[in-house]
Amino acid sequence: MKVIKETKKEFEVEITGESHSLCNTLRKTLMEDDDVEAAAYVIEHPIIGQPKLYVKGKNPKKSLQAAAETVKSRSEELKNLIISFEDETKK
Repeated sequence: MKVIKETKKEFEVEITGESHSLCNTLRKTLMEDDDVEAAAYVIEHPIIGQPKLYVKGKNPKKSLQAAAETVKSRSEELKNLIISFEDETKK
């Protein structure tokens, strides 16, 4: 990640090597946070562009860190559900 802009109320980063999947998930999770006023991302070129994620709110950097942890937790939960389902279907 490369920080593009960081102020008290705004945080913008470039997320190298990622796509719409992660960025849209982060954006949606950020908007669940009451301290976030706005969250958006853009990929300026569909082939060579790197996503830029923008967050505006009470403490945008802290909100982004919390959103990343939430996404990680939810991904682990989904992984465990899939493993449990596979184990049940093998019986």
